[in-house]
Amino acid sequence: MPTKQSTLLDASRAAPLPERLRPTELELYVGQRHLQDRLRALLAAKHLPSLLLYGPPGCGKSTLALLLAAHKGQNFVRLSAPEAGLQQLRRSLAGKEVLILDELHRFSKAQQDFFLPLVESGELTLIATTTENPSFSVTPQLLSRLHLLKLKPLEAHELKILAKRGAQQEGLVLDDAVLALLTSTAHGDARTLLNLVEYVCSLPEDKRGLDAVAKSLPEVLVRHDKDGDSHYELASALIKSIRGSDVDAALYYLACLLEGGEDPRFICRRLILSASEDIGLADPQALPLAVACQQAVTFVGMPEGFIPLAETVTYLALARKSNSTYAAYISAAREIRMNGKRPVPLHLRNASTRLQKAEGYGQGYKYPHSFPEGWTEQQYLPEGLEGRRFYLPKDYGEEGRRTQWWRKLHNIQKGGD
Repeated sequence: MPTKQSTLLDASRAAPLPERLRPTELELYVGQRHLQDRLRALLAAKHLPSLLLYGPPGCGKSTLALLLAAHKGQNFVRLSAPEAGLQQLRRSLAGKEVLILDELHRFSKAQQDFFLPLVESGELTLIATTTENPSFSVTPQLLSRLHLLKLKPLEAHELKILAKRGAQQEGLVLDDAVLALLTSTAHGDARTLLNLVEYVCSLPEDKRGLDAVAKSLPEVLVRHDKDGDSHYELASALIKSIRGSDVDAALYYLACLLEGGEDPRFICRRLILSASEDIGLADPQALPLAVACQQAVTFVGMPEGFIPLAETVTYLALARKSNSTYAAYISAAREIRMNGKRPVPLHLRNASTRLQKAEGYGQGYKYPHSFPEGWTEQQYLPEGLEGRRFYLPKDYGEEGRRTQWWRKLHNIQKGGD
């Protein structure tokens, strides 16, 4: 979008630079070029529809919401979901046409349902923002009533425009090399960028060179949004790298999560599930190790907790893989969902009462320990499922060795699988 010098909402030097640099005209808004046509259509429409602006932190969601509401000349109020209960909402909406609600995903299902009749009737135009995937964080009923605009992180050249504006607002001109460092450090987050610009501009003149700035930048430069999509994207990449036996990628994504401030308990839960789902009986020691890792991290705490986490991630990535037990359960569950639960065979039922015994409960049951090798042929599955196979073992790793006896029994009884 055009890059004129921004008009400021608040020229007060007391306000943080991101607030002082927030534009009041849509043509001064930087970023989201892929939404230009949709924004023009929204501005040309007679009525502004209810919207959900979805994207990572610092991409301009709240700024865009304010610009749209102001452009339409409507009476609006801006609230943040973590700070607004339903009672406060009702009070704040009196006489308002538009509600700009930040962090919609922080509202519960019941709180989100509050908006349904207001939005559907047109009594209220809701412009909500969220950093979380709305498919998971917004109720389907509310989501179906909102126009979704997906925003992207700002590109390097867009961040550079904002950095120059910010430095100019501070009355300074920063070296291009310093601007490049700040834009690369911000990871597409305009708010982070402008805070860094403000920080650098506050340094003495002899400390604003590239080397001095690089050494003096705050540590909070590795941004990881624990409540947003990066939380799930990095966790997904970690598990898929383990599943694909790529140790280096798995350790990289583990470092991304930990260095970004992720809760190590969340990582431990994912590792425990990975050990069961993706490794399973190919290496039965994977699950005990993952559980031990969770206990170790809880006991040791952070930052040293990265040590057992790194060991466990490496072990899981190196381990042979088998999802046979996971797939077996899915197959059994699918059978139940499609055809319902079938009656347990009478000989497998305990005869707890005289009537049950008279009805044949427990009759004909063969106690396996009374037979050679602790096994005897017997029907365990319900009638109609005789011979049905849910578990299909893999031939490699520990699973191949552990199922030899089981395979032998089936080969004897069934003439091979």
